[in-house]
Amino acid sequence: MPYQFTPSYRSPVSSTAVSSQSDGKTFEQLRQECLQKKKLFEDPDFPACDSSLFYSESVPINFEWKRPREICTDPKFILDGADRTDICQGQLGDCWLLAAIASLTIQKEVLSRVVPEDQSFDQGYAGIFHFQFWQHSQWVDVVIDDRLPTVRNRLVFVHSAENNEFWSALLEKAYAKLNGSYESLKGGSTLEAMVDFTGGLGEVYETKNPPENLFQILQKALERRSMLGCSIDITSSAESEAMTSTGLVKGHAYSITAVEEVNYMGRMIQLIRIRNPWGEVEWNGPWSDNSREWNIIDKAEKKRILQNSMEDGEFWMELEDFKANYDRIEICNLTPDSLSENNERKWEVTVFEGNWIRGSTAGGCRNYIDTFWTNPQYKLTLRDPDESDNEDQCSMIVALMQKNRRKLRKEGLDLETIGFAIYETPRGEDHLDKDFFRYNASKARSKTYINVREISQRFQLPPGNYLLVPTIFQPHREADFMLRIFTETKVDSVEMGNTIKADLPDPPMPSKPEEESQEERGLRALFKQIAGSVSIFFPTINGLMSAYELRSALSAAGMQVNNKILQLLSLRFADPNLNIDFDDYLTLMVRLENMIRVFQAIDKSKRGVVSMNFSEVIEPYDVLIQTV
Repeated sequence: MPYQFTPSYRSPVSSTAVSSQSDGKTFEQLRQECLQKKKLFEDPDFPACDSSLFYSESVPINFEWKRPREICTDPKFILDGADRTDICQGQLGDCWLLAAIASLTIQKEVLSRVVPEDQSFDQGYAGIFHFQFWQHSQWVDVVIDDRLPTVRNRLVFVHSAENNEFWSALLEKAYAKLNGSYESLKGGSTLEAMVDFTGGLGEVYETKNPPENLFQILQKALERRSMLGCSIDITSSAESEAMTSTGLVKGHAYSITAVEEVNYMGRMIQLIRIRNPWGEVEWNGPWSDNSREWNIIDKAEKKRILQNSMEDGEFWMELEDFKANYDRIEICNLTPDSLSENNERKWEVTVFEGNWIRGSTAGGCRNYIDTFWTNPQYKLTLRDPDESDNEDQCSMIVALMQKNRRKLRKEGLDLETIGFAIYETPRGEDHLDKDFFRYNASKARSKTYINVREISQRFQLPPGNYLLVPTIFQPHREADFMLRIFTETKVDSVEMGNTIKADLPDPPMPSKPEEESQEERGLRALFKQIAGSVSIFFPTINGLMSAYELRSALSAAGMQVNNKILQLLSLRFADPNLNIDFDDYLTLMVRLENMIRVFQAIDKSKRGVVSMNFSEVIEPYDVLIQTV
């Protein structure tokens, strides 16, 4: 009896912040409780103790947790606006976070979301504050108390240049809570924090080896209100913030605020506008303020280009001079929920979340052809070329993020080495098998496999059907991941092999205990055929099947399951060497058949409605699979 069920897919992107508190209470609920009880808030989820500071070492000095009113007489949350002078580094190696916070102060609209304005040390003060961060496709509202680590009455970590301003110190504490401890913030990239502040997607370009269409990339990013930065590399700490003869500062974070094309002496020149957050110290070369180039171009053009430029700290450069003097460009592409409704240009965003589980979906990179095909697979259909390009191409940014690895450091887990490959694919939504990848080369792929939180790359591909395969470099390594695809036009997408179906015979009559039924003999023959004489990875015992071959075995038996169920089957029935013997395979098949028949009964009770929510699949199956 044929049976088919496809779990519904819902994009997890949400612009509404959810509470991170273990009890589920919101910031306002907790604040009102404290005001009614006339008590200052003490956060049970991130207590004022050593474990909130360090996890791998003992606390090196005697910290004292103090509230701002115990540090100074007139504390302020934000004093005369939030700006870069409010961010001074303390005794923690999180300069990457500070640079991101400094960039955040330039984008006031984004800042107001990360740092809500409904809090202060005056009216409604209850020792509680909150901040919002983006985590894995949703905004999270992180609540903290205002007890801060001090030594001799001075803040130890991030602090403001003003002794009575505390928004930056409290923001750092909230981010430390989000990641498990202050120590978890040691080491990182500015883009990582920018993604958490915006929900955007980060890209990095080396100006000495840029793509041919770099100007168009910058132009489109600015149209979509992406956040752009640039910097000059340093070779030693002595060069940090050293000024060049052209007025540029090494090791310093600049912002890119505009690009323009202008007719200069009969040829089109590409210009880029840069802002120094110091508000002073500018480029003194061609196209700088008061340079002769401005007197040669048309006056109307000059007025148009310069009308929105700031007087101090902002300057123009020709793109070729920019590439020669700067080394790196960082772009944080904002998602639609990060932008105002009146913004005409927005990215289309597709999001998938998944897992690499050893024995089922942790197949490793293409070097491991026997298991590579078992990785999660996602089909993308690019239909419409970019609106503004003459070529018949679709722009696509693919970003693969491994989740929660900073928080998992205290458990001895660190970043895995990740990457992805893209293939042209035939029609259909079935999980593609080993032979497809053996005989088909990838159309595109990540430049490298690297141990970063998120790897991203931009591609231009003609319209068509593509298969995206995210992987860890080595097989049998486990992690949770999120896959995001940014496109200029809408894209159709689906997780391959996400359909649960089976062609089941009518239940057979019970056989005598001493006899093997015809169905059992068929399953044994099928098992031997797939298992072969030895296991693929652990050739020690005859008659074992690799857990990675389970999808093929089920398919040959007329059954198809999705990744979630496949992972549960492997976890339940595979041995420590990721093998399944025949007895366990037989038990697995019986339970899986029972599960399918339960779903059939549910369908009939719903008067023929086959499609169900994914949670309806896992809950009954989870019960069945744990039944002895």
